[in-house]
Amino acid sequence: MADDPVFYRARAAAEHAAAEAATLDNVRDRCERAERAWTAMAERAERTRRQRDAREAATAARVLDAAAPPPASVD
Repeated sequence: MADDPVFYRARAAAEHAAAEAATLDNVRDRCERAERAWTAMAERAERTRRQRDAREAATAARVLDAAAPPPASVD
């Protein structure tokens, strides 16, 4: 379960369904809190993944720039 937003969203959906089915107020409240927590974890994992992808793309661009031959000098 290594920061998988799909898993987190599935858990949030399950908690949402449990909250809707709950007949007791305290159970409904607990499920709603759990849903918010799972949703927050999904959003955090998605944000982290986007930042990691951007960082890796920037690193790859720097590596390509460093590997490129120097421009020809005009004498």
